[in-house]
Amino acid sequence: MHVYLEIAIRCIIIYLFLILLFRVFGKREMTQLSIADLILIILISNAVQNAMVGDDSSIYGGIVAAAVLFFLNKILSYLLFRYKNIRKFIQSEPIMLIYNGKYIRNNIDKVMITEEELEQVLREHGINNIHDVSLSMLETDGNISIISGKDEQLKKSKHNRKSNTKKTDSTTTS
Repeated sequence: MHVYLEIAIRCIIIYLFLILLFRVFGKREMTQLSIADLILIILISNAVQNAMVGDDSSIYGGIVAAAVLFFLNKILSYLLFRYKNIRKFIQSEPIMLIYNGKYIRNNIDKVMITEEELEQVLREHGINNIHDVSLSMLETDGNISIISGKDEQLKKSKHNRKSNTKKTDSTTTS
């Protein structure tokens, strides 16, 4: 049983170390994976496998390692949900990339996203021109959210519905 306790402790250490590495290297790594990112993940998993299970390549060693990793992930999910300070440390804050049709250079440079990558995301959202973007944010999960000037139509239609409701109400009361 001592061997399996050692595997559990090794898994905990590697899990926490990888969480820290992803936090240090930023949330950009969580966005869509490039070939280099995929290779990195495969190599990391291979590199840490032996550090987690040591010389034990038995099925029970693998089961212990997998169970510990799932358990740690469940605990981390709960802690992120429950405690804002832990959530802030692990996930950081959303970062504004575009505001009123203009790049925010300092933030783009800080998260190391190229203009080409950002323009690709704009096209994926059906936006051809940066000037049509009211707001773009790199979210805590690594996704990029975009609010375009086209969304003004939604505000107008909402406003029209309210004014139509008032007309209907005044007609009903008359």
